[in-house]
Amino acid sequence: MSNNTSRESFLKGALILSLAGVIVKIMGAFFRIPLSNLIGSIGMGYYQVVYPIYTLFLTLAVAGFPTALAKLVSEQRAVGDFKGANKTFRISYTVLFITGLISFSIFFFGAEFISTVILKNSGAYAAMVAISPALLFVPLMSSYRGYFQGRRDMTKIAVSQVIEQFFRVSLGLFLGYMLMKSYGPEMGAAGGVLGAAIGGFASAAFLIYIYLRNTKERKAEIAHSSHIKTESTGTILKKLLYVAIPITIGACVMPLVNMVDSVIVVRRLQVAGFDIDMANSLLGQLSGMAIPIVNLPVVIDQAIGMSLVPSISEAYALNQINRARKEAKTGLKTILLVVLPCIFGLAALATPIMSLLFPSIEATGPASLGTLLFVVAPSAIFLGLVYAQNGILQGMGKPMVPVMALLVGMLFKVVISYTLTGIASVNIIGSGIGTVSAYAVASIIEFIYIKKHMQLKLSPKEFIIKPLLTVITMFVVVKLSYGVTVGFLGNALATLISISIGGIVYGLVLLGIGGITKEELMSMPKGEKIYSILRKFKLMK
Repeated sequence: MSNNTSRESFLKGALILSLAGVIVKIMGAFFRIPLSNLIGSIGMGYYQVVYPIYTLFLTLAVAGFPTALAKLVSEQRAVGDFKGANKTFRISYTVLFITGLISFSIFFFGAEFISTVILKNSGAYAAMVAISPALLFVPLMSSYRGYFQGRRDMTKIAVSQVIEQFFRVSLGLFLGYMLMKSYGPEMGAAGGVLGAAIGGFASAAFLIYIYLRNTKERKAEIAHSSHIKTESTGTILKKLLYVAIPITIGACVMPLVNMVDSVIVVRRLQVAGFDIDMANSLLGQLSGMAIPIVNLPVVIDQAIGMSLVPSISEAYALNQINRARKEAKTGLKTILLVVLPCIFGLAALATPIMSLLFPSIEATGPASLGTLLFVVAPSAIFLGLVYAQNGILQGMGKPMVPVMALLVGMLFKVVISYTLTGIASVNIIGSGIGTVSAYAVASIIEFIYIKKHMQLKLSPKEFIIKPLLTVITMFVVVKLSYGVTVGFLGNALATLISISIGGIVYGLVLLGIGGITKEELMSMPKGEKIYSILRKFKLMK
Protein backbone atom coordinates (compact mmCIF):
# COMPACT_ATOMS: atom_id res chain seq x y z
CA MET A 1 0.00 0.00 0.00
CA SER A 2 1.38 3.37 -0.95
CA ASN A 3 2.11 6.11 1.48
CA ASN A 4 -0.64 8.30 0.06
CA THR A 5 -3.38 5.70 0.34
CA SER A 6 -2.38 4.51 3.81
CA ARG A 7 -2.43 7.95 5.36
CA GLU A 8 -5.52 8.95 7.20
CA SER A 9 -6.91 12.32 6.22
CA PHE A 10 -6.46 15.25 8.57
CA LEU A 11 -10.15 15.38 9.58
CA LYS A 12 -10.48 11.61 9.87
CA GLY A 13 -7.45 11.49 12.14
CA ALA A 14 -8.85 14.32 14.25
CA LEU A 15 -12.22 12.54 14.55
CA ILE A 16 -10.61 9.25 15.57
CA LEU A 17 -8.50 10.95 18.24
CA SER A 18 -11.54 12.95 19.43
CA LEU A 19 -13.63 9.79 19.88
CA ALA A 20 -10.78 8.11 21.76
CA GLY A 21 -10.38 11.23 23.89
CA VAL A 22 -14.07 11.23 24.79
CA ILE A 23 -13.90 7.54 25.77
CA VAL A 24 -10.80 8.20 27.86
CA LYS A 25 -12.48 11.20 29.56
CA ILE A 26 -15.57 9.15 30.40
CA MET A 27 -13.46 6.32 31.80
CA GLY A 28 -11.46 8.82 33.82
CA ALA A 29 -14.63 10.40 35.21
CA PHE A 30 -15.65 7.00 36.55
CA PHE A 31 -12.31 6.57 38.28
CA ARG A 32 -11.84 9.35 40.84
CA ILE A 33 -15.21 9.04 42.65
CA PRO A 34 -15.08 5.21 43.14
CA LEU A 35 -11.41 5.43 44.11
CA SER A 36 -12.23 8.06 46.73
CA ASN A 37 -14.87 5.76 48.18
CA LEU A 38 -12.54 2.76 48.14
CA ILE A 39 -9.41 4.26 49.70
CA GLY A 40 -11.00 7.08 51.71
CA SER A 41 -9.98 10.70 52.13
CA ILE A 42 -6.61 9.81 53.69
CA GLY A 43 -5.73 7.52 50.79
CA MET A 44 -6.85 10.16 48.28
CA GLY A 45 -4.65 12.65 50.10
CA TYR A 46 -1.59 10.48 49.38
CA TYR A 47 -2.81 10.02 45.79
CA GLN A 48 -3.23 13.77 45.24
CA VAL A 49 0.22 14.49 46.69
CA VAL A 50 2.04 12.04 44.43
CA TYR A 51 0.25 12.45 41.10
CA PRO A 52 1.16 16.12 40.33
CA ILE A 53 4.85 15.36 41.04
CA TYR A 54 4.68 12.32 38.76
CA THR A 55 3.07 14.49 36.06
CA LEU A 56 5.89 17.06 36.32
CA PHE A 57 8.56 14.34 36.06
CA LEU A 58 6.73 12.81 33.10
CA THR A 59 6.53 16.17 31.33
CA LEU A 60 10.27 16.63 31.72
CA ALA A 61 10.99 13.02 30.66
CA VAL A 62 8.81 12.99 27.58
CA ALA A 63 9.27 16.67 26.77
CA GLY A 64 8.10 17.66 23.32
CA PHE A 65 9.81 14.70 21.65
CA PRO A 66 6.63 12.95 20.37
CA THR A 67 5.54 16.10 18.52
CA ALA A 68 9.08 16.75 17.25
CA LEU A 69 9.30 13.13 16.11
CA ALA A 70 5.92 13.37 14.35
CA LYS A 71 7.03 16.50 12.51
CA LEU A 72 10.36 15.07 11.29
CA VAL A 73 8.94 11.66 10.37
CA SER A 74 6.16 13.32 8.39
CA GLU A 75 8.63 15.55 6.52
CA GLN A 76 11.03 12.69 5.75
CA ARG A 77 8.29 10.35 4.55
CA ALA A 78 6.83 13.11 2.38
CA VAL A 79 10.05 13.29 0.33
CA GLY A 80 10.49 9.50 0.25
CA ASP A 81 13.22 9.33 2.91
CA PHE A 82 11.81 6.29 4.74
CA LYS A 83 15.29 5.30 5.90
CA GLY A 84 15.74 8.71 7.53
CA ALA A 85 12.29 8.50 9.16
CA ASN A 86 13.20 5.14 10.69
CA LYS A 87 16.51 6.53 11.93
CA THR A 88 14.74 9.53 13.48
CA PHE A 89 12.39 7.19 15.32
CA ARG A 90 15.28 5.09 16.67
CA ILE A 91 17.09 8.21 17.92
CA SER A 92 13.92 9.51 19.60
CA TYR A 93 13.25 6.10 21.10
CA THR A 94 16.76 6.00 22.58
CA VAL A 95 16.53 9.54 23.99
CA LEU A 96 13.13 8.89 25.58
CA PHE A 97 14.37 5.59 27.02
CA ILE A 98 17.30 7.42 28.66
CA THR A 99 15.17 10.31 30.00
CA GLY A 100 12.59 7.82 31.24
CA LEU A 101 15.27 5.75 32.96
CA ILE A 102 16.72 8.84 34.67
CA SER A 103 13.25 10.00 35.81
CA PHE A 104 12.38 6.52 37.05
CA SER A 105 15.66 6.23 38.98
CA ILE A 106 15.17 9.60 40.70
CA PHE A 107 11.54 8.82 41.51
CA PHE A 108 12.12 5.22 42.67
CA PHE A 109 15.39 5.52 44.57
CA GLY A 110 14.63 9.02 45.84
CA ALA A 111 11.06 8.22 46.92
CA GLU A 112 11.90 8.17 50.61
CA PHE A 113 13.80 11.47 50.47
CA ILE A 114 11.11 13.21 48.38
CA SER A 115 8.22 11.97 50.52
CA THR A 116 9.76 12.59 53.94
CA VAL A 117 12.07 15.59 53.42
CA ILE A 118 10.53 17.58 50.55
CA LEU A 119 6.84 16.73 50.89
CA LYS A 120 6.96 16.17 54.68
CA ASN A 121 4.52 13.32 54.05
CA SER A 122 6.10 9.90 54.66
CA GLY A 123 2.77 8.19 53.99
CA ALA A 124 3.15 9.02 50.28
CA TYR A 125 6.27 6.80 49.98
CA ALA A 126 4.44 3.65 48.85
CA ALA A 127 2.45 5.52 46.19
CA MET A 128 5.64 7.13 44.81
CA VAL A 129 7.34 3.74 44.46
CA ALA A 130 4.22 2.21 42.89
CA ILE A 131 3.84 4.84 40.17
CA SER A 132 7.57 5.11 39.35
CA PRO A 133 7.60 2.30 36.68
CA ALA A 134 5.22 4.46 34.62
CA LEU A 135 8.19 6.78 34.05
CA LEU A 136 9.85 3.91 32.17
CA PHE A 137 6.89 2.75 30.10
CA VAL A 138 5.11 6.01 29.23
CA PRO A 139 8.12 7.70 27.51
CA LEU A 140 8.64 4.55 25.40
CA MET A 141 4.94 4.53 24.59
CA SER A 142 5.15 8.21 23.63
CA SER A 143 7.95 7.54 21.13
CA TYR A 144 5.75 5.05 19.27
CA ARG A 145 2.80 7.44 19.37
CA GLY A 146 4.97 10.19 17.88
CA TYR A 147 6.10 7.80 15.13
CA PHE A 148 2.55 6.79 14.20
CA GLN A 149 1.44 10.44 14.41
CA GLY A 150 4.15 11.27 11.87
CA ARG A 151 2.75 8.53 9.63
CA ARG A 152 -0.71 10.10 10.10
CA ASP A 153 -1.94 6.79 11.46
CA MET A 154 -4.11 8.10 14.28
CA THR A 155 -6.13 4.89 14.74
CA LYS A 156 -3.23 3.11 16.44
CA ILE A 157 -2.67 6.09 18.75
CA ALA A 158 -6.39 6.20 19.61
CA VAL A 159 -6.51 2.46 20.41
CA SER A 160 -3.39 2.77 22.58
CA GLN A 161 -5.00 5.66 24.52
CA VAL A 162 -8.11 3.59 25.26
CA ILE A 163 -5.99 0.56 26.27
CA GLU A 164 -3.89 2.71 28.60
CA GLN A 165 -6.93 4.24 30.28
CA PHE A 166 -8.77 0.90 30.56
CA PHE A 167 -5.93 -0.73 32.48
CA ARG A 168 -5.30 2.42 34.51
CA VAL A 169 -8.91 2.63 35.65
CA SER A 170 -9.81 -1.06 36.07
CA LEU A 171 -6.59 -2.21 37.73
CA GLY A 172 -6.20 1.03 39.66
CA LEU A 173 -9.61 0.49 41.27
CA PHE A 174 -9.06 -3.24 41.81
CA LEU A 175 -5.59 -2.90 43.32
CA GLY A 176 -6.63 0.15 45.32
CA TYR A 177 -9.50 -1.84 46.85
CA MET A 178 -7.46 -4.97 47.54
CA LEU A 179 -4.48 -3.19 49.08
CA MET A 180 -6.67 -0.82 51.08
CA LYS A 181 -8.56 -3.80 52.49
CA SER A 182 -5.38 -5.63 53.49
CA TYR A 183 -2.91 -2.88 54.41
CA GLY A 184 -4.67 0.47 54.84
CA PRO A 185 -4.80 3.86 53.03
CA GLU A 186 -1.06 4.17 52.26
CA MET A 187 -1.05 0.96 50.25
CA GLY A 188 -4.55 1.71 48.95
CA ALA A 189 -3.19 4.90 47.35
CA ALA A 190 -0.25 2.87 45.99
CA GLY A 191 -2.70 0.45 44.36
CA GLY A 192 -4.64 3.35 42.84
CA VAL A 193 -1.58 4.90 41.16
CA LEU A 194 -0.11 1.52 40.15
CA GLY A 195 -2.85 1.39 37.52
CA ALA A 196 -1.06 4.24 35.69
CA ALA A 197 2.14 2.20 35.44
CA ILE A 198 0.30 -0.92 34.24
CA GLY A 199 -1.71 1.15 31.75
CA GLY A 200 1.51 2.65 30.34
CA PHE A 201 3.02 -0.83 30.01
CA ALA A 202 -0.08 -2.25 28.28
CA SER A 203 -0.25 0.66 25.83
CA ALA A 204 3.49 0.41 25.06
CA ALA A 205 3.19 -3.36 24.53
CA PHE A 206 0.34 -2.86 22.06
CA LEU A 207 2.25 -0.24 20.05
CA ILE A 208 5.44 -2.32 19.98
CA TYR A 209 3.43 -5.31 18.73
CA ILE A 210 1.88 -3.22 15.93
CA TYR A 211 5.27 -1.78 15.03
CA LEU A 212 6.93 -5.21 14.83
CA ARG A 213 4.00 -6.65 12.87
CA ASN A 214 4.67 -4.12 10.12
CA THR A 215 8.41 -4.88 9.94
CA LYS A 216 8.18 -6.37 6.44
CA GLU A 217 6.40 -3.32 5.00
CA ARG A 218 8.81 -0.97 6.77
CA LYS A 219 11.89 -2.79 5.41
CA ALA A 220 10.43 -2.57 1.90
CA GLU A 221 9.98 1.19 2.30
CA ILE A 222 13.55 1.59 3.57
CA ALA A 223 14.88 -0.44 0.63
CA HIS A 224 13.21 1.96 -1.80
CA SER A 225 14.94 4.94 -0.18
CA SER A 226 18.39 3.35 0.17
CA HIS A 227 19.77 5.79 -2.44
CA ILE A 228 18.90 8.80 -0.25
CA LYS A 229 21.69 9.98 2.02
CA THR A 230 20.41 10.15 5.58
CA GLU A 231 21.37 12.94 7.95
CA SER A 232 23.83 12.32 10.77
CA THR A 233 22.64 11.39 14.24
CA GLY A 234 23.81 14.78 15.57
CA THR A 235 21.86 16.71 12.91
CA ILE A 236 18.67 14.75 13.54
CA LEU A 237 19.04 15.20 17.30
CA LYS A 238 19.48 18.97 16.85
CA LYS A 239 16.32 19.11 14.75
CA LEU A 240 14.39 17.11 17.35
CA LEU A 241 15.59 19.35 20.19
CA TYR A 242 14.76 22.49 18.17
CA VAL A 243 11.10 21.51 18.26
CA ALA A 244 11.01 19.56 21.54
CA ILE A 245 12.57 22.13 23.88
CA PRO A 246 10.08 24.97 23.16
CA ILE A 247 7.16 22.54 23.54
CA THR A 248 8.56 21.39 26.89
CA ILE A 249 8.92 24.97 28.07
CA GLY A 250 5.35 25.68 26.95
CA ALA A 251 4.07 22.58 28.76
CA CYS A 252 5.71 23.75 32.00
CA VAL A 253 4.66 27.41 31.73
CA MET A 254 0.93 26.92 32.17
CA PRO A 255 0.98 24.73 35.32
CA LEU A 256 3.58 26.96 36.96
CA VAL A 257 1.70 30.16 36.18
CA ASN A 258 -1.58 28.60 37.33
CA MET A 259 0.13 27.65 40.59
CA VAL A 260 1.41 31.21 41.06
CA ASP A 261 -1.98 32.57 40.06
CA SER A 262 -3.68 30.40 42.67
CA VAL A 263 -1.47 31.87 45.40
CA ILE A 264 -2.12 35.41 44.13
CA VAL A 265 -5.89 34.89 43.95
CA VAL A 266 -6.23 33.58 47.51
CA ARG A 267 -4.12 36.42 48.89
CA ARG A 268 -5.89 39.13 46.89
CA LEU A 269 -9.30 37.82 47.91
CA GLN A 270 -8.23 38.22 51.52
CA VAL A 271 -7.16 41.80 50.73
CA ALA A 272 -10.68 42.29 49.31
CA GLY A 273 -12.12 41.30 52.69
CA PHE A 274 -12.78 37.56 52.43
CA ASP A 275 -11.47 35.15 55.06
CA ILE A 276 -9.10 32.30 54.09
CA ASP A 277 -11.84 29.66 54.00
CA MET A 278 -14.07 31.70 51.69
CA ALA A 279 -11.08 32.59 49.49
CA ASN A 280 -10.19 28.92 49.05
CA SER A 281 -13.84 28.08 48.44
CA LEU A 282 -14.15 30.70 45.70
CA LEU A 283 -10.96 29.48 44.03
CA GLY A 284 -12.26 25.90 44.20
CA GLN A 285 -15.55 26.95 42.59
CA LEU A 286 -13.72 28.59 39.69
CA SER A 287 -10.83 26.16 39.07
CA GLY A 288 -12.48 22.95 40.24
CA MET A 289 -16.05 23.40 38.95
CA ALA A 290 -16.51 26.09 36.28
CA ILE A 291 -13.26 25.76 34.31
CA PRO A 292 -13.35 21.92 34.00
CA ILE A 293 -16.76 22.21 32.31
CA VAL A 294 -15.50 24.86 29.90
CA ASN A 295 -12.50 22.65 29.12
CA LEU A 296 -14.65 19.70 27.98
CA PRO A 297 -14.17 20.51 24.24
CA VAL A 298 -10.39 20.42 24.80
CA VAL A 299 -10.41 16.76 23.72
CA ILE A 300 -11.46 17.83 20.23
CA ASP A 301 -9.09 20.80 20.23
CA GLN A 302 -6.11 18.60 21.11
CA ALA A 303 -7.06 16.06 18.44
CA ILE A 304 -7.19 18.76 15.76
CA GLY A 305 -3.83 20.17 16.91
CA MET A 306 -2.22 16.71 16.85
CA SER A 307 -3.56 16.00 13.35
CA LEU A 308 -2.39 19.37 12.02
CA VAL A 309 1.29 18.86 12.96
CA PRO A 310 2.11 16.06 10.46
CA SER A 311 -0.32 17.43 7.87
CA ILE A 312 1.23 20.92 7.78
CA SER A 313 4.77 19.50 8.10
CA GLU A 314 4.23 17.26 5.09
CA ALA A 315 2.79 20.10 3.02
CA TYR A 316 5.78 22.35 3.81
CA ALA A 317 8.25 19.54 3.10
CA LEU A 318 6.72 19.15 -0.37
CA ASN A 319 6.52 22.97 -0.80
CA GLN A 320 2.73 22.67 -1.11
CA ILE A 321 1.95 25.97 0.59
CA ASN A 322 -1.57 26.20 -0.86
CA ARG A 323 -2.36 22.82 0.65
CA ALA A 324 -0.94 23.97 3.99
CA ARG A 325 -3.18 27.07 3.84
CA LYS A 326 -6.22 24.92 3.02
CA GLU A 327 -5.62 22.52 5.91
CA ALA A 328 -4.93 25.42 8.29
CA LYS A 329 -8.25 26.99 7.27
CA THR A 330 -10.02 23.65 7.74
CA GLY A 331 -8.53 23.24 11.21
CA LEU A 332 -9.51 26.74 12.34
CA LYS A 333 -13.01 26.47 10.90
CA THR A 334 -13.54 23.06 12.54
CA ILE A 335 -12.63 24.61 15.89
CA LEU A 336 -15.18 27.38 15.31
CA LEU A 337 -17.93 24.99 14.20
CA VAL A 338 -17.41 22.66 17.17
CA VAL A 339 -16.46 24.98 20.03
CA LEU A 340 -18.59 28.09 19.35
CA PRO A 341 -21.94 26.28 19.91
CA CYS A 342 -20.48 24.79 23.12
CA ILE A 343 -19.61 28.28 24.39
CA PHE A 344 -22.95 29.86 23.56
CA GLY A 345 -24.79 26.82 24.89
CA LEU A 346 -22.89 27.02 28.18
CA ALA A 347 -23.48 30.78 28.37
CA ALA A 348 -27.22 30.41 27.67
CA LEU A 349 -27.68 27.72 30.33
CA ALA A 350 -24.87 28.66 32.72
CA THR A 351 -26.97 28.83 35.87
CA PRO A 352 -29.22 25.82 35.07
CA ILE A 353 -26.19 23.65 34.23
CA MET A 354 -24.32 24.54 37.42
CA SER A 355 -27.48 24.12 39.51
CA LEU A 356 -27.89 20.68 37.97
CA LEU A 357 -24.30 19.61 38.59
CA PHE A 358 -23.65 21.34 41.92
CA PRO A 359 -27.02 21.94 43.64
CA SER A 360 -25.58 22.34 47.12
CA ILE A 361 -22.93 24.86 46.16
CA GLU A 362 -24.81 27.14 43.82
CA ALA A 363 -26.15 29.46 46.52
CA THR A 364 -22.82 29.97 48.35
CA GLY A 365 -20.37 32.82 47.88
CA PRO A 366 -20.69 36.36 46.46
CA ALA A 367 -20.45 35.10 42.85
CA SER A 368 -22.79 32.30 41.78
CA LEU A 369 -21.44 29.29 39.92
CA GLY A 370 -23.64 30.24 36.98
CA THR A 371 -21.97 33.65 36.80
CA LEU A 372 -18.52 32.05 36.93
CA LEU A 373 -19.36 29.66 34.11
CA PHE A 374 -20.79 32.50 32.02
CA VAL A 375 -17.63 34.59 32.51
CA VAL A 376 -15.09 31.85 31.67
CA ALA A 377 -17.08 30.24 28.81
CA PRO A 378 -15.38 32.37 26.08
CA SER A 379 -11.97 30.96 27.08
CA ALA A 380 -12.96 27.68 25.35
CA ILE A 381 -12.86 29.19 21.86
CA PHE A 382 -9.53 30.92 22.46
CA LEU A 383 -8.02 27.77 23.98
CA GLY A 384 -9.31 25.79 21.00
CA LEU A 385 -7.67 28.25 18.60
CA VAL A 386 -4.43 28.02 20.60
CA TYR A 387 -4.33 24.22 20.22
CA ALA A 388 -5.07 24.38 16.49
CA GLN A 389 -2.61 27.22 15.87
CA ASN A 390 0.08 25.48 17.93
CA GLY A 391 -0.26 22.51 15.57
CA ILE A 392 0.00 24.81 12.54
CA LEU A 393 3.05 26.66 13.90
CA GLN A 394 4.83 23.45 14.91
CA GLY A 395 4.14 22.08 11.44
CA MET A 396 5.60 25.29 9.96
CA GLY A 397 8.77 24.77 12.00
CA LYS A 398 8.07 27.74 14.32
CA PRO A 399 7.85 26.07 17.76
CA MET A 400 9.00 29.17 19.68
CA VAL A 401 6.05 31.30 18.58
CA PRO A 402 3.50 29.38 20.72
CA VAL A 403 5.86 29.63 23.71
CA MET A 404 6.23 33.41 23.38
CA ALA A 405 2.48 33.84 22.80
CA LEU A 406 1.71 31.73 25.85
CA LEU A 407 4.19 33.63 28.02
CA VAL A 408 2.63 36.97 27.04
CA GLY A 409 -0.85 35.55 27.61
CA MET A 410 0.05 34.19 31.04
CA LEU A 411 1.57 37.57 32.00
CA PHE A 412 -1.78 39.16 31.20
CA LYS A 413 -3.48 36.54 33.34
CA VAL A 414 -1.33 37.24 36.40
CA VAL A 415 -1.65 41.04 36.09
CA ILE A 416 -5.42 41.01 35.51
CA SER A 417 -6.06 38.40 38.20
CA TYR A 418 -3.94 40.37 40.70
CA THR A 419 -5.70 43.65 39.92
CA LEU A 420 -9.32 42.54 39.71
CA THR A 421 -9.54 39.92 42.47
CA GLY A 422 -8.44 42.55 44.97
CA ILE A 423 -11.65 44.50 44.24
CA ALA A 424 -14.40 43.23 46.57
CA SER A 425 -17.22 43.72 44.06
CA VAL A 426 -15.35 41.74 41.37
CA ASN A 427 -13.58 39.12 43.57
CA ILE A 428 -13.13 35.67 41.97
CA ILE A 429 -14.67 36.81 38.67
CA GLY A 430 -11.44 38.77 38.17
CA SER A 431 -9.46 35.53 37.95
CA GLY A 432 -11.96 34.20 35.39
CA ILE A 433 -11.51 37.35 33.29
CA GLY A 434 -7.74 36.85 33.59
CA THR A 435 -8.04 33.31 32.23
CA VAL A 436 -10.13 34.45 29.24
CA SER A 437 -7.70 37.30 28.56
CA ALA A 438 -4.68 34.98 28.68
CA TYR A 439 -5.96 32.62 26.01
CA ALA A 440 -7.38 35.49 23.94
CA VAL A 441 -4.02 37.28 23.85
CA ALA A 442 -2.09 34.07 23.08
CA SER A 443 -4.48 33.08 20.27
CA ILE A 444 -4.41 36.58 18.71
CA ILE A 445 -0.58 36.69 18.71
CA GLU A 446 -0.40 33.25 17.08
CA PHE A 447 -3.08 34.12 14.52
CA ILE A 448 -1.32 37.34 13.48
CA TYR A 449 1.93 35.42 12.97
CA ILE A 450 0.26 32.63 10.95
CA LYS A 451 -1.71 35.10 8.83
CA LYS A 452 1.43 37.05 7.98
CA HIS A 453 3.88 34.22 7.37
CA MET A 454 1.49 31.76 5.74
CA GLN A 455 -0.26 34.60 3.88
CA LEU A 456 -3.53 33.19 5.14
CA LYS A 457 -6.68 34.95 3.91
CA LEU A 458 -9.90 34.23 5.77
CA SER A 459 -13.30 35.43 4.64
CA PRO A 460 -15.03 37.46 7.42
CA LYS A 461 -18.39 36.20 6.10
CA GLU A 462 -17.29 32.55 6.35
CA PHE A 463 -15.29 32.72 9.59
CA ILE A 464 -17.11 35.40 11.60
CA ILE A 465 -20.54 36.45 10.31
CA LYS A 466 -22.06 33.03 9.50
CA PRO A 467 -20.74 31.23 12.64
CA LEU A 468 -21.86 34.09 14.92
CA LEU A 469 -25.28 34.34 13.26
CA THR A 470 -25.75 30.59 13.77
CA VAL A 471 -24.76 30.50 17.46
CA ILE A 472 -26.65 33.71 18.36
CA THR A 473 -29.82 32.18 16.88
CA MET A 474 -29.15 29.01 18.87
CA PHE A 475 -28.53 31.06 22.04
CA VAL A 476 -31.89 32.85 21.76
CA VAL A 477 -33.80 29.62 21.06
CA VAL A 478 -32.13 27.82 23.97
CA LYS A 479 -32.94 30.70 26.34
CA LEU A 480 -36.57 30.73 25.24
CA SER A 481 -36.83 26.93 25.38
CA TYR A 482 -35.55 26.80 28.96
CA GLY A 483 -37.74 29.70 30.06
CA VAL A 484 -40.87 28.04 28.64
CA THR A 485 -40.20 24.51 29.95
CA VAL A 486 -38.56 24.98 33.37
CA GLY A 487 -41.83 25.90 35.10
CA PHE A 488 -43.55 22.57 34.51
CA LEU A 489 -40.64 20.21 33.74
CA GLY A 490 -38.14 21.28 36.40
CA ASN A 491 -34.53 22.37 36.00
CA ALA A 492 -32.93 19.02 35.07
CA LEU A 493 -35.34 18.01 32.30
CA ALA A 494 -35.72 21.55 30.96
CA THR A 495 -31.91 21.88 30.72
CA LEU A 496 -31.50 18.60 28.85
CA ILE A 497 -34.36 19.38 26.44
CA SER A 498 -32.99 22.88 25.80
CA ILE A 499 -29.54 21.47 25.03
CA SER A 500 -31.10 19.02 22.54
CA ILE A 501 -33.18 21.75 20.87
CA GLY A 502 -30.09 23.97 20.72
CA GLY A 503 -28.13 21.27 18.91
CA ILE A 504 -30.91 20.76 16.33
CA VAL A 505 -31.35 24.51 15.74
CA TYR A 506 -27.60 24.99 15.36
CA GLY A 507 -27.37 22.27 12.73
CA LEU A 508 -30.40 23.51 10.76
CA VAL A 509 -29.32 27.17 10.77
CA LEU A 510 -25.74 26.22 9.86
CA LEU A 511 -26.99 24.29 6.83
CA GLY A 512 -29.61 26.91 6.00
CA ILE A 513 -27.18 29.83 5.69
CA GLY A 514 -24.43 27.77 4.04
CA GLY A 515 -22.16 27.76 7.08
CA ILE A 516 -20.66 24.49 5.87
CA THR A 517 -20.06 23.77 2.20
CA LYS A 518 -20.51 20.55 0.24
CA GLU A 519 -16.74 20.35 -0.27
CA GLU A 520 -16.07 20.69 3.47
CA LEU A 521 -18.68 18.07 4.29
CA MET A 522 -17.30 15.63 1.70
CA SER A 523 -13.80 15.93 3.22
CA MET A 524 -15.12 14.68 6.57
CA PRO A 525 -15.23 11.01 7.57
CA LYS A 526 -18.43 9.45 6.09
CA GLY A 527 -18.98 12.79 4.36
CA GLU A 528 -20.56 11.24 1.26
CA LYS A 529 -23.10 9.33 3.33
CA ILE A 530 -23.95 12.41 5.42
CA TYR A 531 -24.29 14.51 2.26
CA SER A 532 -26.64 12.01 0.62
CA ILE A 533 -28.89 12.00 3.72
CA LEU A 534 -28.97 15.81 3.90
CA ARG A 535 -29.71 16.04 0.19
CA LYS A 536 -32.52 13.49 0.54
CA PHE A 537 -34.20 15.72 3.15
CA LYS A 538 -33.44 18.82 1.01
CA LEU A 539 -31.16 20.29 3.68
CA MET A 540 -28.31 20.66 1.21
CA LYS A 541 -28.14 21.10 -2.54
